[in-house]
Amino acid sequence: MYLLRELIGIACHASLSLTGVRRRPPTVARMNGAFPGLGTVINVGTIVVGSLLGMAVGHRLSERTRSVVTDCLGLTVLLMAGLSAVKVTDASLTAAVGSGAPVLIVLGSLLIGGISGSLMRIEGRLESLAGVIQARLARRPKLVGALETGQNHAARERFIEGWLSASLLFCVGPLTILGSLSDGLGNGIDQLTLKSVLDGFASVAFASSFGIGVLLSAVSVAVVQGLLTALGVVMGSLLPDAHIAALTATGGLLLVGIAFRLLRIREIPVGDLLPALIVAPILTQLVVLLR
Repeated sequence: MYLLRELIGIACHASLSLTGVRRRPPTVARMNGAFPGLGTVINVGTIVVGSLLGMAVGHRLSERTRSVVTDCLGLTVLLMAGLSAVKVTDASLTAAVGSGAPVLIVLGSLLIGGISGSLMRIEGRLESLAGVIQARLARRPKLVGALETGQNHAARERFIEGWLSASLLFCVGPLTILGSLSDGLGNGIDQLTLKSVLDGFASVAFASSFGIGVLLSAVSVAVVQGLLTALGVVMGSLLPDAHIAALTATGGLLLVGIAFRLLRIREIPVGDLLPALIVAPILTQLVVLLR
């Protein structure tokens, strides 16, 4: 599903770049929102519905089956990560900063962002917040599933993994950025509508393995996409293609970290790397100014 999302996003981006038109093909009718943020509302709704469906069937699956589902999710996230990371070769980014700079920009973003996030202990703070939420939900067995009602380490880790993995997966990607900005600018909610459908299906699979933590990722999506939509309303124009490409490529490597965690290869502290998403467009602009 995410392969389809990325391929469509890349194809649309490429066709617009060739014609010199910014984001809006003249022959394609836009699905206009009744108000800025409608696309995010739809996206949050599909994640909630998908998560509830996944939670309804998840407890019926055996441990072995849930493990297989998690492996499938890890492989799919790895594929999505590759499609995002390949943006480091995007023509707009190369034209703006030169052929040798994109990889260095991504590396610098990860190093600066990772060091900053580590010093701020973002991963630990997120896990603590998730642990507090899980502890409170665990006291309400009628609200959550049987696997979330315990106070043990396994229940806490399951909740944290579901919330962090789903939140990062749903919030990192070109459709998240472009779709939210486009919604805020009044250019239509087509991209977020497509993302909503695909996120809904993904949330079913995630929630069947990780439970209510995936449901709460809808809050993360609402906050991130809501802020991006508000940014689109305020700024009045889209981010340059080069900056978006750098951000997307950096986000792709963060998705690799999520995939490694899902596949139980290595527990990469993806939360500590989140500032890299802010550093990437800043570094890109700095390189553009210095050229």
